[in-house]
Amino acid sequence: MASTPPATPAPTAPVAAQPGTGPSTSPPAPARPGRISAGLVLLLSALTAIGPLTIDLYLSAFPRIVDELGTTESRVQLTLTATLAGLALGQLLIGSVSDAIGRRAPLLVSLAVYVAASAGIVFAGSVAALTGLRFVQGLAAAAGMVLSMAIVRDSFEGYQIGKVIARLMLVVGVAPILAPTIGAQFLRLGSWRGMFVALAVVGAVLFVLVLLRLRETLPADRRRSGGTVAALRSYGSLLTDWSFIGLALIAGFYMAAMFTYISASTFVFQDFFGMSAQQYAIVFGVGAVSVTAGSQINGALVGRVAPERILQGAVAAGFVLSGGLLVAALAGGGLAWLVPLIVLTLGTAGFVMPSVPAIALERNAHRAGSAAALIGAFQFGVGAIIAPVTGLLGGSPPVTMAAVMFGVVVIAGAVLLGLRHTFGAPVPDEAADALGTRDAAEVGSTTTADEEAGGPRAAGVVDQTEREAAVGVPDDAAALAEATVLADRGA
Repeated sequence: MASTPPATPAPTAPVAAQPGTGPSTSPPAPARPGRISAGLVLLLSALTAIGPLTIDLYLSAFPRIVDELGTTESRVQLTLTATLAGLALGQLLIGSVSDAIGRRAPLLVSLAVYVAASAGIVFAGSVAALTGLRFVQGLAAAAGMVLSMAIVRDSFEGYQIGKVIARLMLVVGVAPILAPTIGAQFLRLGSWRGMFVALAVVGAVLFVLVLLRLRETLPADRRRSGGTVAALRSYGSLLTDWSFIGLALIAGFYMAAMFTYISASTFVFQDFFGMSAQQYAIVFGVGAVSVTAGSQINGALVGRVAPERILQGAVAAGFVLSGGLLVAALAGGGLAWLVPLIVLTLGTAGFVMPSVPAIALERNAHRAGSAAALIGAFQFGVGAIIAPVTGLLGGSPPVTMAAVMFGVVVIAGAVLLGLRHTFGAPVPDEAADALGTRDAAEVGSTTTADEEAGGPRAAGVVDQTEREAAVGVPDDAAALAEATVLADRGA
């Protein structure tokens, strides 16, 4: 799937470990990129897709699993909650470890564990074994998602970060489109266990591709030292940054709206409205197309519109659309009303989900792995908590689903309203102290030089650069702000 990295020093190749760090098992990589490598993006997209495929592929098999394992629907639904919990916890652990030892080794180990867990599920004889193995599978699948974002931050600069993340979201949108249809075909051809054979094969192929094609992207001089204590300190620092917490909560509650739809849609469309499995797969796919379209439009806007403005507009649109969905459901509206409103509401997530990590990772360049991990943990953690709520509330399935979706979007909007005033606030003292005079001077000289030259700036770039200097984000975040100004001017 991934193309071979260029043999000559090309701008797009990931960064190799610095000299003096010992022998490397992968070939040395050139400097950080100036253009986007299609091969690297394809590989990162495939790694990102592991999460959605792990979640969605087996949803259509729930009734078959209930019958074969002699259990209840609620126990089988618990296997999905276990997967989401594993994804949340895995991102916390793997992201922090990757900041200390690099991205490549944790990714390879996680893929090996993923293959083993998937193979174990094929032979699971009880729902308890299935639940435990699904947790491990989610734990391992987290690596592909969190490390893909961290590798993007390692390998690209400025507005390119947002563009690449938007491309990764294309796969996140396509995976749910394909998963129900693929899962249905496995059920037609044989047992639900064949789905996990396929996931084991996917994990094995990605292991080989990472082993042969992906070079280390985090140089030794940019790694965090100190082990577990340093990891906890990194998370603690992020959790005292109210701007970061707000962004993570927005991502979490918006993802909860999507998981609410994923967990409830089969009951709404098939049980309540009497759709066939094939009709349900089509509607589910249209919703995923909407998410994909939103993420691609977002990618086109990056570099022209500040990501904070994109985020605000998307959440406002989500509030209006999900509110309309709730009104339509309460009024007894049919599919002609509900489906378009659901599809459009999901489309706003295509703007929100790339914007949040783009903003957060740019502000936390020195701890990209930990920041990406916490964002992912919030997404799947909040989703795991909110998704079962529709079943607990009872009542009309369309009304319950719409009410929960509207409620979490309202919470995300409320957080964003409070967050608007924190972007320029100082970070904790220990983070501010890490900003060296050289980096501060670079930010100041960049701004002055640009003003003297009278060069054009993309919308929001001036404010973004000034905010980077004001909040004192350490290490290479100041250089990233400078690169953003220059790259956007060139674009």
